[in-house]
Amino acid sequence: MTTRLATINDLSEIVAIYNETIAGRMVTADTEEVTVEEKREWFNSHTQKRPIYVYCENNKILAWLSYKSFYGRPAYDGTVEMSIYITAKAQGKGLGKKLMEFAQIQAKQLNIRVLLGFIFSHNLPSVNLFKHFGFDVWGELPNVAMMDSKLYSLTIFGKHVE
Repeated sequence: MTTRLATINDLSEIVAIYNETIAGRMVTADTEEVTVEEKREWFNSHTQKRPIYVYCENNKILAWLSYKSFYGRPAYDGTVEMSIYITAKAQGKGLGKKLMEFAQIQAKQLNIRVLLGFIFSHNLPSVNLFKHFGFDVWGELPNVAMMDSKLYSLTIFGKHVE
C-alpha cells in the first residue's frame, strides 16, 4: 500500500475512477463521462503546492486525492478544496479514513491552513467521513445542481488544520 504523487501516466486510471462516480449522482456534478484528454489541463494545473496523490495496492491505483486553490486570490492561499475519489471495489473498507488522515498531514506540509470539502448533501458516506474528522458545516447551497431533472443541494465542509 502506497500513497504517492500522481504522474501524467496515472491520468487514465484517475479518470477511470472519476468516471465510475458519475452515474451514481453522488460525487460529481459531471453528468457524462469525461476523457483523459478533457482532464489533461485539470491535471496539469496541479502544482507542488496543490498536488494530486494516488493510493496504490499491487501497482493498481484504487483512489486519488487532490487539492485545488480556493477562489484564486492571494489572501486565500492557505485555503484549498480537497477531493477524494475511491474506486467502487475499494469503497467501504476504511480507505477514505486513511486518505483523510493522509490529506490532513500533507496539508500541514504544504502550508495549507484550511481544508474545504464541497459535498452533495445526499452523499452520506462522504458527509459522515468529513464529520468523523472534525469538519464542520460552513455552508449550504440548496438545490444548486440539476441532474436528471432533479435538484441537488451542496454542503460546504471546512476545517482549520493549523
